[in-house]
Amino acid sequence: MIKWKDEYSVGVEHIDEQHRRLFEIAGRAYDLLKDELVVDKYDRIVAILGELKDYSVFHFHSEEEYMKSIGYRKFLSHKVIHDDFIEKINGIDLDQVDENQDKYLLDILDFIVRWIDGHILGQDKQYMQS
Repeated sequence: MIKWKDEYSVGVEHIDEQHRRLFEIAGRAYDLLKDELVVDKYDRIVAILGELKDYSVFHFHSEEEYMKSIGYRKFLSHKVIHDDFIEKINGIDLDQVDENQDKYLLDILDFIVRWIDGHILGQDKQYMQS
């Protein structure tokens, strides 16, 4: 599973701490995926999705406040990306989750890993260079 490394740091401690939380959520999803003793994972998947959404709303607000405080010029385009993330989580069809739980856990993990690679290492690093 993906682990926190110094390369993920944006150099702002409270933002890095919040990003580490995303790694923790991904770790719980991975552990659940690998747990063959749990037959019905639906409730735990829903809990992970809820935590991911709550984390995202809190973190994005915090990160956006930081970007405004430093006068980041690309703030609005960055916020649109955050809003798209929340919209994707809100659009999850829980009936589909229930139908194929392990596949959905893989989808969650893929989504988080792509977010880490594309957003944290891409867009988030940009506001540190401004």
